[in-house]
Amino acid sequence: QVLMQADLFLTKLTSMCERSTEKGSMWVTMKRSSMKCQARLKKMASKGEPGEYRCLVCATDGKRNISTSVGK
Repeated sequence: QVLMQADLFLTKLTSMCERSTEKGSMWVTMKRSSMKCQARLKKMASKGEPGEYRCLVCATDGKRNISTSVGK
């Protein structure tokens, strides 16, 4: 899944909402993500470095999937 820039994500999310009000459903999910593999996270933890977590926001209407990553 390809991550979009926040502005493009919001534009596509708005159009997806407009389509779903006429017919259908839409789901938006959020998940905490480090955007790194588990091995790299364990290596950073062993060195005492804090892991940087971001929020992964995904939306789907069953046909299209869009996603973006949001920092703190």
